[in-house]
Amino acid sequence: ERGPGRRGSGLGPAEARGDPVPPRRCPGSAAGAPAGSLGSVFQNKLVDQCERLQLQSAAIAKHMAEVLPAKSQSVLTAANGARELVIQRLMFVGKVCENEEQRLLENVHAEEERVHQSILTQQAHWTEALQKLDALRTYLVDMITNLDDQGLVRAEKEIFERTEVAEGILEPQESAKLNFNQQCVQSPLLHRLWASAVLSCSQEIHIDEKTVSPHLSLSEDKKTLTFSPKKAKLDLDCPDRFDHWPNALATAAFQTGLHAWKISVEKSCAYKLGVCYGSLPRKGSGNEVRLGFNAASWVFSRYDKEFRFLHAGQPQPVELIKSPAEIGVLVDFAGGEVLFYDPDSCAILFSHRETFAAPLYPVFAVAHHSISLVQ
Repeated sequence: ERGPGRRGSGLGPAEARGDPVPPRRCPGSAAGAPAGSLGSVFQNKLVDQCERLQLQSAAIAKHMAEVLPAKSQSVLTAANGARELVIQRLMFVGKVCENEEQRLLENVHAEEERVHQSILTQQAHWTEALQKLDALRTYLVDMITNLDDQGLVRAEKEIFERTEVAEGILEPQESAKLNFNQQCVQSPLLHRLWASAVLSCSQEIHIDEKTVSPHLSLSEDKKTLTFSPKKAKLDLDCPDRFDHWPNALATAAFQTGLHAWKISVEKSCAYKLGVCYGSLPRKGSGNEVRLGFNAASWVFSRYDKEFRFLHAGQPQPVELIKSPAEIGVLVDFAGGEVLFYDPDSCAILFSHRETFAAPLYPVFAVAHHSISLVQ
């Protein structure tokens, strides 16, 4: 029990510590004994409340005096460490990039020197061949001019030996040695860093509602395609709409520069992503409309656990240990390349080189659940 009935000194906890407490009312007050007893209980509750408030205040004061300054110092130390880590890693990456730059530039210079030397060697060879042929022609013209028929017959052996020189001179042929080999600048490190840098600032793409197959539904933000085995009631007479295959195009095409976009594919196990010419037919079920089965489309394809790159009806298998959650598509018109990239693993899934002859549209197909464009 609390109040006057406590054992010991007869003081409450606050009084025992010497802390200030509200004055107690006398039990024998005019309110009478019953009221005094209730007042004493209430008074004890207030004392306990004061104690809790004081303990709470002490904890807050300690937190402000000790914990927060320590946290502030800890944050400062962690931030300085993070800055140092960023600087160190970027310096390391920069050093590696400098070394790779030097190596690749040396490769370019060596390849340039090799081709130039091959051209000089060819020039010297064919210059000598021309001199021999000119000398032989002059000799033959002189023989024809100055000898009669009997003289020519007598000189037949000599003429034959001289003309054998011409037979040893072959016609010029196209030679790979005279071409600059672009493979000299192939670098997995540079390729991967470049693709990652381009995709880090990927652009916003929207899907053109007019092109969407009746097997697909398009979200309000024009970024998600969802497959349905049942055809929707759409205007199939629209010339832009795919009426059989579950395809759709983006709203805008690209014809120059460097472009990249990302697609979330984690919900689907049947899709195609890539680019195509605007001339790709939209009607019917033939291969001329089917993505990757014609010369007008380049796509990365997944069907269940099978991944492939498709173009002109010639599938190329892509071996993957893990199914990508997102896929980045990158098109470089200057470099003549379409590239498919996994942002999570920083892995190039497939790269194809092509000289594009017309503007390219981002193209999509999905036959299971949904895929979504990611900003």
